[in-house]
Amino acid sequence: MLRKRLRKLSIKNLLVLSGVFVLKPFLILPTLKATKKTLAICNELFGDKHHGNTRSNAFRHALWNYLICEYCRTKLSSVERAVRWSKKITDLHEDLAPNRELAKAMDLHNNLIGRKFFAENSGLQQNATEQLRVMMKKAIKIFAVKDIISAENELVYIED
Repeated sequence: MLRKRLRKLSIKNLLVLSGVFVLKPFLILPTLKATKKTLAICNELFGDKHHGNTRSNAFRHALWNYLICEYCRTKLSSVERAVRWSKKITDLHEDLAPNRELAKAMDLHNNLIGRKFFAENSGLQQNATEQLRVMMKKAIKIFAVKDIISAENELVYIED
């Protein structure tokens, strides 16, 4: 999946992505490990369902951000730096693989929820998956970007 996604990027987008990692090459491996771990967990739990705009997709985005923070924290020596890095990478992902406006807003919101969860619960990786699954079950269905505002600290999804 990761290779497939990279092959779809234009030369310009590959250069943008490379530029980010050139500045912090020591974060390539932990970021990739977090990505692979996220996909493995989601494939095991949900099969292909996490590829839509579903609750399981909301879970995937939150977990991905949490794990990027967790895996990169030791390299960056602080929770705040790990959160900033995760935001940079996952925001870049949304820019390089654009979605419809509502789907993009949903993904960005769920990414934020994962980073907030990490900042409040760093070091709980074993329990993180279960706690995020509980949050997933309480996720709020949205119909418009404005609906995200009322979701505040909850995961959001578009499709059942």
